[in-house]
Amino acid sequence: MSIPVRPGAARATARPGAPDPLLPLLDLPGVRAAADSARAGVDRLLGHKVLRRESAGVSTESALRGARASAALEGVDVPLADLRAGAVDDPVVQGSLRLSAGLGGMIDTWPKAPGQVLARMHVLAASDRVANAHLGRPAPHAGPRLSGLFSLVTGRTAAPAVIVAALVHGEIAALAPFGVADGLVARAAARLTGITRGLDPKAVSAPEVGFAELGAAAYAEALAGYASGEPAGVARWLVHCCQATEHGALEGLAICESLLRG
Repeated sequence: MSIPVRPGAARATARPGAPDPLLPLLDLPGVRAAADSARAGVDRLLGHKVLRRESAGVSTESALRGARASAALEGVDVPLADLRAGAVDDPVVQGSLRLSAGLGGMIDTWPKAPGQVLARMHVLAASDRVANAHLGRPAPHAGPRLSGLFSLVTGRTAAPAVIVAALVHGEIAALAPFGVADGLVARAAARLTGITRGLDPKAVSAPEVGFAELGAAAYAEALAGYASGEPAGVARWLVHCCQATEHGALEGLAICESLLRG
């Protein structure tokens, strides 16, 4: 199967009257229903009454929990209480925290200059692990496929935002353009895509928590399916991402309820 963001495939920016290259993905087994369920889950979260007065607090807590979960998927699982206390100096965790905290400043730039944002993401995620000369610099082999990814981010499509986010996530994670901290960057880019495309404009869900709850082994297996390019594998990845998004919305609801109880 040819994913629309791979080299030589159709750009995600459809010309007026031209077929939308992402819409056929919704016809893969289980994808449409999973996308609808994820959207409904996030909408339930966005309708919570706490968000009328405490959306910033929910977003901050969601970012913290998301950063912890993303690091856990990299093999560094630390207690949330230790993060709150500032008692964790592991470079993977610190990179995840910096990246999560920096997303708000990338919202306006991501849809217009994704390459610039991706480089910045890598600097934040890997500055304690990579020499300065290599920060934010993708490997030469990644160039053509990153060009397709950037077209996806900047282009228009009628496909649900959760599907676009899953493609962004899958492309970066499978390509591993930087060689270090690619998983952290991929998950952050997916979250940013969901924010900028209106899935979760208040950034109150925690999709990274959803991926962690589904398990690192399931995550790796689903990503391998995506990387294969086979229709069944791509479908499995898209459904997995939708399920993680739904779980992440539940995490956001839990945060709302905790704030409601004081």
